[in-house]
Amino acid sequence: MSNDNADNNDPEIVVLDDGVPTAARVYDVMLDGKDNYAIDRQVAEASLAVMPELKEIALHNRAILHRVVRYLATEEGITQFLDLGSGLPTVRNTHEVAQEANPEARVVYVDIDPIVLAHGRAILQDNENTAVVTADIRKPREVLDHPEVRAMIDFDKPVCVMLCGILHHILDEEDPQAIVTALREAVPSGSFFFITNFTRLGDSPESEELERVLLSQLGTGRVRTPEELTRFFDGLELLSPGVVPLPLWRPEEIVTDATTVGVRFMTGGVARKP
Repeated sequence: MSNDNADNNDPEIVVLDDGVPTAARVYDVMLDGKDNYAIDRQVAEASLAVMPELKEIALHNRAILHRVVRYLATEEGITQFLDLGSGLPTVRNTHEVAQEANPEARVVYVDIDPIVLAHGRAILQDNENTAVVTADIRKPREVLDHPEVRAMIDFDKPVCVMLCGILHHILDEEDPQAIVTALREAVPSGSFFFITNFTRLGDSPESEELERVLLSQLGTGRVRTPEELTRFFDGLELLSPGVVPLPLWRPEEIVTDATTVGVRFMTGGVARKP
């Protein structure tokens, strides 16, 4: 609920507005979470009416996050994770996967929605290697210079920069490529980028209709082609199998049908900074 008497400049005060939908809470609806409002459920229902597979797609996005974080922590020795546009805490968060592999792994969650900060503080109060920050990734320098980010992440050592399901909420006029470039230039060689994005399907008019719904009801939403997504990895070395539908990135189970909208609608990849 809103607190009209709160000082919005006080970082310790969380100001919520249950009349404005947010991407974090709409995603929470898709994952059958309970930290959302009626307005968020309205957007989710309108989106599901266009593309009923969105709940399945949200689960695929969560599953690839687990696979990528586990791989980077165990096989590549990454001990720092900057999870941008992290959304609300849910089952098996980034810090749980990373710290299961390495208890010393450090994770910073960044989201523009203050409710993420409120819930994050509640579950992470005893975890000294994890922080939650309210910031706007459209201002990457502010994110990178945030005191809590600087306190937790050593930018002289490799970092995994996670843009998992967030760039499709950045409009073209907000220059998502410049955001990725600024982040790439801020991290050292040996760092990794993990990016997923809604994918425009030429044989599926639902992707264009979903973009219209997201723009009209949530204010953000940009479905991109695989080629557009691949450009976000410019200057980086893509790991195999490249930029692919999410369930096809190093699957742990056999994907019996890779032709469905549920499999193909989100695309992603992982790349190393040389």
